[in-house]
Amino acid sequence: MRSNLPVSHREYLLSSDRNLVSTTDLKGRILHCNAPFIEVSGYSRDELLGQPHNLIRHPDMPQEAFRDLWATIESGQPWSGLVKNRRKNGDHYWVQANVTPLMEDGKPVAFLSVRSRAARPRIEAAEALYARMREEEQAGRLVHVLHRGQLRRRDWRGRLTGLWSSMPWLDHLPGYAGVGALGLLLAGQPAWLAVGAVALAAGVAAALSQRRLRRSLGRVEHYANQLAAGDLSRNLEPSGNHQSRELEVALAQLAVNIRSLVSDTRIELEQMNRVSREIAQGNQDLAQRTESQAASLEEAAASMEEITATVRQSKDTTHQASGVAGELSGVSRRSAQVVHSVTETMGGITRSSQKIADIIQVIDSIAFQTNILALNAAVESARAGEHGRGFAVVAGEVRALAQRSSTAAREIKQLIEDSTEQVQAAERQADSARSSIDTTLKSVESFATLIGDIDRGAQEQLQGISQMHEVIQQMDGFTQQNAGMVQQLSAAAQQMQKQSGEVSAALRVFRLESSDARTVLPDAVELRRAARLRAA
Repeated sequence: MRSNLPVSHREYLLSSDRNLVSTTDLKGRILHCNAPFIEVSGYSRDELLGQPHNLIRHPDMPQEAFRDLWATIESGQPWSGLVKNRRKNGDHYWVQANVTPLMEDGKPVAFLSVRSRAARPRIEAAEALYARMREEEQAGRLVHVLHRGQLRRRDWRGRLTGLWSSMPWLDHLPGYAGVGALGLLLAGQPAWLAVGAVALAAGVAAALSQRRLRRSLGRVEHYANQLAAGDLSRNLEPSGNHQSRELEVALAQLAVNIRSLVSDTRIELEQMNRVSREIAQGNQDLAQRTESQAASLEEAAASMEEITATVRQSKDTTHQASGVAGELSGVSRRSAQVVHSVTETMGGITRSSQKIADIIQVIDSIAFQTNILALNAAVESARAGEHGRGFAVVAGEVRALAQRSSTAAREIKQLIEDSTEQVQAAERQADSARSSIDTTLKSVESFATLIGDIDRGAQEQLQGISQMHEVIQQMDGFTQQNAGMVQQLSAAAQQMQKQSGEVSAALRVFRLESSDARTVLPDAVELRRAARLRAA
C-alpha cells in the first residue's frame, strides 16, 4: 500500500457546509474534483487530475478499510465509512466518505466519492478502531474486519453475529418458539382449543414482526418525505432490521449525493452571481470609459481636421516659397552670369588698355627719336647757312610737332594709366561681386533645395495626417460599436445575474444544515407588482 510521508500530526478541520466531491475511473485515477476538494487537499488541480486517488491517503489508514472499499464498490454496492486523509503539507483531516459506483449496463464504469465532515465522537471511535486494526495487521492476525463499511469480528462472537444477520427468519424465532411452547402446554387439551391457541400465538408473533417492519419502513418513509420536502440536513443511520437495511443504506447514500450536488451548485451559483455582479460593474465602468474615449476621439478627430487644414495651408505656403526660391535661384544664376561677363569684359578692357599704353609708349619713343632727329637737322641747317635756313625751319616745325606728340602721348599715357587703375579697381570689385553672387547663388540653391524638402515633407505629413484622421474615424466607429456591445454585454450579465438569482432561490428550498433558515416563500403581490414594473 502506498505510504505518503511525512505527516505533521496537525488536524485540518473541515467546514460543515463544504462537501468534497471527486470522480475516479475503475483504477482509482482522479477524473474530476470540485473546488473544496482541491482546497482541502492542498494540491493544485493539475497535480490531482489523472493521479491515483491514494495520493491523499494517510499512512494511519489500515489496509483492511481500502480492501473492503474496493470489494464493495467493484461489486456495484455503495460504501460508507470514516477515512483519514493526508494533505500535501502533511496535515490530516477526517471525513465521512460515501462512495457510489456509477453503473452502465449493470457494470461499474466510474466511482463517485462524496465526503463530508465527520462527528467528533465517530472520529475518536474510528481512530481507536483503526489503531487496533493496524496492530492486528502487524501481528498477522486480523480480528476486526469490515464488510460493506460495517465492522465485523473474526471470532465466535463475530460468527454468531454473522449467522444471525445472514438468516432474517431468526428475527421471528422468539415468536415461533412461543408458538411451539404453547403447543406443548396445550397437549392433551381439546383439539379446537389447541389449534385456536396456537393460531393466536402465531398471529401475535406475525403481528410483532410486521410491526417491526412497519416501524422500519415508516422511519424510511419519514426520511424520504423529508428529502422530498427539501430537508437534506438530517442523516439516516441504517437500523438493524435486515429487511429494510439495504433500502436505508441506498436512501442515505442518495441523500448524501443530493446534498453534495445542492451544496456544489449553491457554491457555483454564488461564484457565478459574484462574477456576474463583477462583470456588470466592469461593463458599467467600461461603458463609461468607452463613452469618455468616444468623446476624446471625437475631439481628436476635430483637432486632426484643424491640424490637417493648418498643415495643408503650410504646405501651400511652402510650395509657393519653393516657387519663389526657384525664381530667385534663376535670377541669382543669371546675375552671376552677368557679373561673370562684366568681369571678363573688365579683363578685356584692362588688356586693351595695356596694349594702348604699349602703343603710346611706342609713339612717345618715336616722338623722342623725331625730336632728336629735328635737333640734328637744326644743327645741320645752321652749318649749312643760308642754304639750310629753310630746312632749319622745317626741322623746327618737326621738333615742335615731336614735342607736342610727346606731350600728347604722355597725357594719353597718364589717362590710360588712370583708366587702367579704375578698370582694375572695377575688375577687383567685379571679382568680389562675382564671389558674392556665387555665394548667394549657392545659398539660394541650398534654400531652394531646403524649401523643396520642406514641401515634400509637408506633403508626406499631410498624407500621414490624413491617414491618421481616417484611423481616428475608424477608431471612433469601433468605439461606438464597442459601446453598443458593452451595453448588450451588460444586459446579458444582468440577465445572467437574474437567472442565477432565480436558480439560487429555487435551491433555497433545500436545507443542508439544521441551522439553515426556514424556506421563505415570496409574496405573490410583490411578484405581480414587480412584473408590472418590468412590463412598463
